[in-house]
Amino acid sequence: MKRLLRDVRALERMLEEDMIERGIRRIGAEQEFFLVDSAYRAAPMATEVLAQLDDPLFEHELGLYNLECSVDPAVFGGKCLSDMETQLIKLVDQAAAAARACGTETILTGILPTIDKSDLGLHNQTPNPRYRLLNDTLGALRGDDYEINIKGADEVILRHQDVMLESANTSFQVHFQVGPDEFPRFYNVAQVVCAPVLAAATNSPLLFGKRLWHETRIALFQQSVDTRKSNHHMREFTPRVSYGSGWVRDSVLDIFREDIARFRVLFAAELDEDPLAQLDRGDIPGLAALRLHNSTVYRWNRPCYGISEGRPHLRIENRVLPSGPTPRDEMANAAFWFGLMAGVLDEVGDVTEHIDFDDARGNFFAAARGGLEAPLTWLDGKTYTAHELIIDVLVPLARRGLIDHGIDSDDVETYLDVIHQRVSSRQTGSNWLLRSLSRLKKNGVADAEVYSALTAATIKRQQTHKPVHEWDLAEGAEAASWKDNHLRVRQYMSRDLFTVTEDEPIELAASMMAWHNIHWIPVEDDVHNLVGLVTHDMLLKIMAEPGDDPDLSILVSEVMLRDVPSIESSTLTLDAIRKMRASRLSCLPVVDDGKLVGMVTERDVLDIASTLLEKQLIQSNS
Repeated sequence: MKRLLRDVRALERMLEEDMIERGIRRIGAEQEFFLVDSAYRAAPMATEVLAQLDDPLFEHELGLYNLECSVDPAVFGGKCLSDMETQLIKLVDQAAAAARACGTETILTGILPTIDKSDLGLHNQTPNPRYRLLNDTLGALRGDDYEINIKGADEVILRHQDVMLESANTSFQVHFQVGPDEFPRFYNVAQVVCAPVLAAATNSPLLFGKRLWHETRIALFQQSVDTRKSNHHMREFTPRVSYGSGWVRDSVLDIFREDIARFRVLFAAELDEDPLAQLDRGDIPGLAALRLHNSTVYRWNRPCYGISEGRPHLRIENRVLPSGPTPRDEMANAAFWFGLMAGVLDEVGDVTEHIDFDDARGNFFAAARGGLEAPLTWLDGKTYTAHELIIDVLVPLARRGLIDHGIDSDDVETYLDVIHQRVSSRQTGSNWLLRSLSRLKKNGVADAEVYSALTAATIKRQQTHKPVHEWDLAEGAEAASWKDNHLRVRQYMSRDLFTVTEDEPIELAASMMAWHNIHWIPVEDDVHNLVGLVTHDMLLKIMAEPGDDPDLSILVSEVMLRDVPSIESSTLTLDAIRKMRASRLSCLPVVDDGKLVGMVTERDVLDIASTLLEKQLIQSNS
């Protein structure tokens, strides 16, 4: 902390002595990927793929199924956008070739449709001491499991023990260098324009098979590293992932000072020489402590200090944009953001005089939830749908901003036309996924195959480099092989369960069986631990007892089977069949970490067997 405070004093001095570079604008980007196996599921093969790449532009991310690469910075002007896309495509293709050499594929997507909670464990964390320390320190600050609660068309509520949920997100981060005196105005513009840019760029509506926000990454990332405790409801705490708490008024120091005051130092590292002593000698300090702390505070628009060609500079990092669907889409999103960054400041000036901070923040979360249909309050005080605002107001404004700052006119038309066509057709990456999902289910594609088909179709269309508004919807035939899609219990188990507790009357279990035509009812306690099972055969025995009026007022605990065989969701289908036979039960509860998460029945197994046999015969005949 002492060193961090010295770094802040050094930066104060650098700003006072006008040492921060001004008069030049640079842009840059970082690309994140997922790796998937032949079944289109997360493949923890990053170490092998990086060895195959042998390129310093590529590096590890938090999960072993993630990769990241950096695009070279470029001066903002001329054909910088198309030049950046050319390098980006080269890097994406290079990563894909290396992945295929290791038996995997790369995919650009905000959240992998096939990602499973079982993938998101420390066994898949990159073996870097910093990542383990980050996990341990954040966990100690929180003192409990992380709580995820995201509601959209469906809902996800779960608890997770570590920070690996963060690795379910991948992004395309873009950078915009600004001078020290103009930093507050540009940063505030970045805060305002990120909402409509996000609305046009959404690409992650699905998590664990649930339809949530149009950009679910926003909610998932914030909650996946949130050290706040839910029982501290009377006190205001700021999450480490945040939009911010107010406008920047004076300088970049406003943000660094606030973050140091609000967020503890998570860990230290080997630090270079005293920054004030370096300044005394005329050297440029790296401010390693400040940059390290800043890397553990995840503002959606994050200030960054760096050194380029021997000159210290400031830049704004946009962390809002998701990975994918294609490099062309990503560069269109970046061009839209760059154009608005330039255009809004030129035409409006100080945005804080035209919109309240709370409205700007509300716009951001509305865009994440609703995408193009989100209601957004703009600088003129009017409320538009994101679709209307982008087409009628912002694309023309971004065009003027790019042209006025010397961007090649062909580049401007190329990338902003992608935004215009995508928004006009209402086919963002999220909408493509949701429409494909609906079509696959309507066409009777099995649940086990739907998310495989979505992932496979995404990879296939990405390889054409055509933007997402030109994609046709996913087809069921694009899924992985039938063996891959029905290999494990979690791919077809029943998740929507009717249960009873052991202190309820057996009549309730009997009624539920009759109402819903089921032959078993699991018994769980108040925290969803499996404690027993009631079957149709047990009820028949009660009904067959002597007397005219069977006693259905007895408690479930008096008749339930207590030592219930169970399986985990990762169990192979063949092993589940064997266990079902050995137990002589027509169903098996599925239990993960002691909690009841699903059921597999004899009918499920027979349906799977019938489907697989039919497909095997078709393949044999063909």
